[in-house]
Amino acid sequence: MNVEDKKAFIAENYPDVLVADGFGDAILGIAERYGESGVVLYDKTKCIKILMKRDSMTEQEAYEFFNYNVIGAYVGEHTPCFAEIL
Repeated sequence: MNVEDKKAFIAENYPDVLVADGFGDAILGIAERYGESGVVLYDKTKCIKILMKRDSMTEQEAYEFFNYNVIGAYVGEHTPCFAEIL
């Protein structure tokens, strides 16, 4: 499924979730827990690579920016989550 198809699926089936702007290529899907709403799940490594390429950051700069500005930007129960895929 391409990025636009993923975004359309999410918008149609999970209208309340929030997305992290600029990280569409890192979307893995929807994460759910019992009794909680679904949230968009992103691949953390892909997010870092996007920052490095798009914003010409070093790996360290990308991690620092990501941890402070992306993961650190909790805006409620529909805030996306980020997985480190092993």
